Amino acid sequence: MKDTGLLRFGLALFAGLLFVAGPQQTKAQQANKKALDLAANKPEAVGFSSQRLERLHAAMQREVDEKGLAGIVTILARHGKVVEEKTYGKKDMASGTPMTKDTIFRIYSMTKPVTGVAMMLLYEEGKWHPADPISKYIPEFAHLKVFKGVDPSGAMTLEDPVHPPTMSELMTHTAGFTYGFFGNSLVDKMYNEQKVLQSQSLQEMIEKLAKIPLLCQPGTRWVYSVSMDIQGYIVEKLSGQSLPEFMQQHIFGPLSMKDTGFFVPKEKRNRFATLYREDQNGQLTTDTPAGGAPTDYATEPSMASGGGGMVSTAEDYLRFAQMLLNGGELDGVRILAPATVQLMTSNHLATGLMTGESFMGPRPGLGWGYDCAVFTDPQQADAVVGKGTFWWGGAADTWFWVDPTNDLILVGMTQRMLGPRWPNVLALSQPTVYQALLKPQM
Repeated sequence: MKDTGLLRFGLALFAGLLFVAGPQQTKAQQANKKALDLAANKPEAVGFSSQRLERLHAAMQREVDEKGLAGIVTILARHGKVVEEKTYGKKDMASGTPMTKDTIFRIYSMTKPVTGVAMMLLYEEGKWHPADPISKYIPEFAHLKVFKGVDPSGAMTLEDPVHPPTMSELMTHTAGFTYGFFGNSLVDKMYNEQKVLQSQSLQEMIEKLAKIPLLCQPGTRWVYSVSMDIQGYIVEKLSGQSLPEFMQQHIFGPLSMKDTGFFVPKEKRNRFATLYREDQNGQLTTDTPAGGAPTDYATEPSMASGGGGMVSTAEDYLRFAQMLLNGGELDGVRILAPATVQLMTSNHLATGLMTGESFMGPRPGLGWGYDCAVFTDPQQADAVVGKGTFWWGGAADTWFWVDPTNDLILVGMTQRMLGPRWPNVLALSQPTVYQALLKPQM
């Protein structure tokens, strides 16, 4: 579980520091999903085996006992009912404070699907279209060049884009942008030299990106990138609000995500989990994030990251995930139309881009929707989830998936940054969840 291959798996989830629609829901499932029942339900009532779920618990507890993780929260739901919510280990190892269900976590790249919903809200207002060039909304990008190679002296050579990168490409990591963290190209080096994600504002970030060439021709490669941070800028420009204000008004508030945002206020600091990393001896030690992320989350950031800047709780994120599983509605509050959710959670990549060449990128059977990964053929992708499952995770080992076929959600939260022995809890949790689902037709 902790070999180099799984470290490569984890690296893809780093976000500046972890969708095909499922089959039509049955009428019974649609009726069950009008509201979210956060009270614990007997697993057998929704098709799970209590006895076999102990394997999930054992797998999570083992990571804590072996000191790979300080603590974990998992919450499993089916048909809009919480099957179980479990806590393991400590929120803070030094004080011995136990993990609690209301612990607040840095969710890093799990911010991306939330930014996707913000974009889809504006899509529903007719404010952008997938075929539009990004430069329609960001004029600074009107003259972007593309990295072609190096000349005999080692200097960068550039070319014009075959076509202007589009909004659809921005939503799917195929516009040609990168992050700077995973590659060693001259373009990646420019991202690091310019400190793109350490900009003081989204406007400053855009101005830096306008001077850096695209890594590749638009539409030719899937490259994990700053695309969702660029989307955050577009949200601000099209809405006239800051990204935190827009999300609070249109997503967090309506969904009662009371502990989700871009910082942790003073009165909630005692619920904020300690972040860990692996030291040179392979032991957990406290970590201070770098790469543009806020270091303490004590105040609203000057540059809110749509790609990796949010904090949340397991229960808050479950509410967000359940809204998507419900086709855009939760507890009588509609965020998006069903057709919009289907558009967001459908695969938008051509088969030729689903190659498995990128870190945790698309591969046969695994595509990409708008700001989330999607299993188009789980068996081909060696996954046990249902067809149409969409998901993503965060650099501190947070993770979630939504399975429309089996009408279930799993949200997991912990706080351990990437390292050689980074536990792949997503990979651990999927087989241990599905082996306990004995009545998938229920």
